[in-house]
Amino acid sequence: MRPAAGAHLLSPLAPTTRKPLPALAGVRLASAATGIKYLGRTDVMVAELAPGTQVAGVFTRSKAPSAPVDWCRINLARGTARGLVVNSGNANAFTGQAGKAATRGVAKAAAAALRCPAGEVFLASTGVIGEPLPAHKITAVLPQLCDGAARDSWEAAARAIMTTDTFPKLATASARIAGSKVRINGIAKGSGMIAPDMATMLAFVFTDAVIPAAVLQGLLSDGVARSFNCITVDSDTSTSDTLLLFATGQGPAHPRITRASDPKLADFRRKLDVVLLDLAQQVVRDGEGAQKLIQVDVSGAKSDTSAHRIAMSIANSPLVKTAIAGSDANWGRIVMAVGKAGEPADRDRLKIAFGGHVVAEGGVRSRRYDEAKASAAVAQREVKIAVDIGLGRGRARVWTCDLTEGYIHINGAYRS
Repeated sequence: MRPAAGAHLLSPLAPTTRKPLPALAGVRLASAATGIKYLGRTDVMVAELAPGTQVAGVFTRSKAPSAPVDWCRINLARGTARGLVVNSGNANAFTGQAGKAATRGVAKAAAAALRCPAGEVFLASTGVIGEPLPAHKITAVLPQLCDGAARDSWEAAARAIMTTDTFPKLATASARIAGSKVRINGIAKGSGMIAPDMATMLAFVFTDAVIPAAVLQGLLSDGVARSFNCITVDSDTSTSDTLLLFATGQGPAHPRITRASDPKLADFRRKLDVVLLDLAQQVVRDGEGAQKLIQVDVSGAKSDTSAHRIAMSIANSPLVKTAIAGSDANWGRIVMAVGKAGEPADRDRLKIAFGGHVVAEGGVRSRRYDEAKASAAVAQREVKIAVDIGLGRGRARVWTCDLTEGYIHINGAYRS
């Protein structure tokens, strides 16, 4: 059994301050240490949700999804949730019929403790792929977790779902719906195997607003496109990617909402996007072995979709990421990444800048190029790369991190 997750040195990109998340009406949380994989740390969390809680979700597009992902997809159509159970250390992915049975067993045990149908219990697992999940370790603690759940246990819940993360990821915001103040809280985990495709690694967001499931789904799908699907650490999409959004309906009364486009939701939509982006950026800041946060802006593409693909080509390039790790202003690697993206581009119209300093334009190195300025720009903890394609109005912004020896060390020893 491995030592506790979080034994890795704290990421230098971790937030320097973290305020406790406030209580949110209709949510109670608890966590426990069951020894699924790690020694000396919590590895299971439970969220008890008020009756009638509405739920929306997005999941991995991997063709080898985990058993919990399959479970959630099936039950999402119900639109209501009473509980959430998440474990770390074991992904319960590629585990066949045993994995399905483990999922059903955990859901039924949680349902019994929460006095609800099993279909209203949502599940997520994160950790090693292909290892049978010792579900009995989880089911044994569920009754006491549900009995001892508390409204102020957000950080403990966030820590319980960590694997190679070096810090817990939490975010909060308040929003107005027609004058009524509602709350949005979120937690996430993720550090490696990060290239989300319709979701994140694991993230769970809660609001006390009264919003029906169909409306939540629209808000979530839109928000993910601007946040979690704009980050990458290593270009690898997890089998377990799950992002769930719950609305307990236990907050202040506000006018009835029936559609995502309702103007009364304008502030809520903005604040939800803030929480989603905050969590997504925390994941990149905790990229395995990361020393630098990299922001890639692409403009002048044929379309926003094209700009996004080009930006992700840059952000996923090991050559770009290692150059930044070494504070090497090697703009030729940006040229390479743009050229291989498979999107419309014209070599002689490209303009590339590091931290606002133009390094290449018009098909050659810029006459304004200054090695010292360029090197200084990529030596910062937070590095900005800007690329103008010069063909249209398409724009995109994505975030990644550098690629260091730390990534190899962490992943080379992941199962040991």
